[in-house]
Amino acid sequence: MSITAAQWRKLACALPGVEEKSHFEQPDFRVRNKIFAGLDREETQGVLKLAPELQAMLCASKPKAFLPAAGGWGRSGWTHVVLARVDAGAVPELLRESYRLVAPKLLIAQLDGKPAKKPRRARAR
Repeated sequence: MSITAAQWRKLACALPGVEEKSHFEQPDFRVRNKIFAGLDREETQGVLKLAPELQAMLCASKPKAFLPAAGGWGRSGWTHVVLARVDAGAVPELLRESYRLVAPKLLIAQLDGKPAKKPRRARAR
C-alpha cells in the first residue's frame, strides 16, 4: 500500500519540534530550521536526508521507489521517494531516521521516549 502526500505530511509534522515551511516553493519539514524531509511541487515524491549506506540499500532493493537526488545532494544522502511506489509502513521509520540526522539530542530523546538529560552547569569555585 502506497502513501499519500497528506499522510507523509502528517507523519513528518508529528515528530517533536517539526515545522512545515517552503524551500524553492516546495513544502519541506524542519526541526530547528534544519530540513530533514520534503515534498515536490506536485506532491508525488517525497525527499529524505538519509545516511548514505541506508540510501544505497534502499535504492538497490527498490529502485523504482527510491532514487538518489542529483549530484552532491544525492552523494550526501538526499533521496527521492516515489509516494505511489513506497510501502506506507516503511515511511514512519524512514522519516524518523532522517529526523535523527538533524534534530538536537534533546528532541531525539523525546522522540525515543527517554528523559532528556539536562546540560551540566559549571560549578562556582
